[in-house]
Amino acid sequence: MTERYDAAVVGAGHNGLACAAYLARAGRKVVVLEAAERVGGGAVTREFAPGFSVSACAHLLYMLHPRVIAELELERHGLKLACGDLHTVALSENGAHLVLSGRRVEGDGLSPTDRSGYPAFMDRLRRFARVLAGTYLKRPPRLASDDWRDTLALAGLALDVRRLGRDDMRELLRIGAINIFDVLQEEFESELLKGALAFDAIIGTHMGPRSPNTVLTLLHRLAGQAEPAAGVALPRGGMGAVSAALHRAAGQAGAVVRTQAKVTQILVQNDRVAGVVLDGGETLHAGLVISSADPKRTFLDLVGARNIETGFARRIHHIRMRGNVAKLHLALSDVPAFTGLAPEALGDRLLIAPSLDDLEQAFDHCKYGEFSPSPALEITIPTIHDPDLAPPGKHVLSAAIPYAPLNLRAGWDSTRDAYLNAVVDRLQRYAPGIRQSIIHSELLTPADIEREFRMTGGHWHHGELSLDRFLMLRPVPGAAQYATPVGGLYLCGAGAHPGGGVTGLPGRNAAREVIRRGKAA
Repeated sequence: MTERYDAAVVGAGHNGLACAAYLARAGRKVVVLEAAERVGGGAVTREFAPGFSVSACAHLLYMLHPRVIAELELERHGLKLACGDLHTVALSENGAHLVLSGRRVEGDGLSPTDRSGYPAFMDRLRRFARVLAGTYLKRPPRLASDDWRDTLALAGLALDVRRLGRDDMRELLRIGAINIFDVLQEEFESELLKGALAFDAIIGTHMGPRSPNTVLTLLHRLAGQAEPAAGVALPRGGMGAVSAALHRAAGQAGAVVRTQAKVTQILVQNDRVAGVVLDGGETLHAGLVISSADPKRTFLDLVGARNIETGFARRIHHIRMRGNVAKLHLALSDVPAFTGLAPEALGDRLLIAPSLDDLEQAFDHCKYGEFSPSPALEITIPTIHDPDLAPPGKHVLSAAIPYAPLNLRAGWDSTRDAYLNAVVDRLQRYAPGIRQSIIHSELLTPADIEREFRMTGGHWHHGELSLDRFLMLRPVPGAAQYATPVGGLYLCGAGAHPGGGVTGLPGRNAAREVIRRGKAA
């Protein structure tokens, strides 16, 4: 007997689980199919050394939407924060650090111009980000559409922009598509401050500070904090706790979640999905398939190019998915000491990004298939707030490292140790003695991330976020409102609107679109 479902969700990452929960709550019979041994995708906690656990891919919670938390009752399902509203500390080798918190920046050596200009600058960016955030809860409107919903959504977006006022509207139009380098050069004097702000514009992308669209990527990150929430946070139990709460919400709503159930094919009959085939040959029939896998994996691997129109297949093929972020995990024998950093600040988000030029030079290496000898880092020490992640008295350090190219010219197998040494050397300059505290290390390259988390190219966001891959153009025209040219097939992953980050919104929005379309979906 072959099981039959109303909907099969491919992938139990946070978006797949969110989508399943919403569909099941609406009365659909739903199965979620996950290839790995655990749910979570890139939002997972796992042991990397005996007794030491870490958020293996995403390691900070800053974009999970309050609407998703409330509607799925995630706090009732066990989601708790170890710490909320973390500050960002821009580290300096000499200990003259800057602390960024909301609309304040503090630190020795900061000019009066920067100190007074920072609040106004962040206020303006957050006003722009709120315009984006207003689109994130909705399906993106199509251009030249006869559907009144699209016309109304476009009119609403235009009205939101107009409400900014003349000066802000002009400024948004001026900077929205340009690079963050030029904008920060206009606004600030401190190289350390500019480096910290630029880091948030480039992390997770294949772009340098001088690349167009980096203002847009910064606004996308800020849009995740536009609603009242905890700011940048650490979930208790790591990022896997977010996925665990979503798993419980989906299960309580009636969804069946299967792990070690790898989908190898999405069945298509008469231009419409008919179900999925699992590794081993098991077939599950479903009138709807919603994929949280990236668009390339969904269409080119699971559906197959032969089942989609040639022009559409070409657009999918050309989605830019060059992952270039590595992840470092360190098991430490004791708490690290950073030069000039107060012990109470060790639990904050720590950045090594000393200047715009430092970031741009690191990107230059990446463009030519090399790693930078002076890598930038986003560092957390989650055990400061969540000691259960390590044995008593010991600690975990987790760092995201931009500009580690997927296709390293020398190959990662022969270069991994050299890169790890370069990263630890960089850390050692800011935290003398940390090398002697390392019990165990794990370095995940983009190739490792691609393999472990099944993200094409190791790209965290399932494709670059840029003006040609944004709103009604994400991931490509023809698949921008979650539905696709294949009848009954939908997208609910980070490759869909509004994009990457642990938001839960692509999953929520896709489910709402399925529900809106009813049985004809």
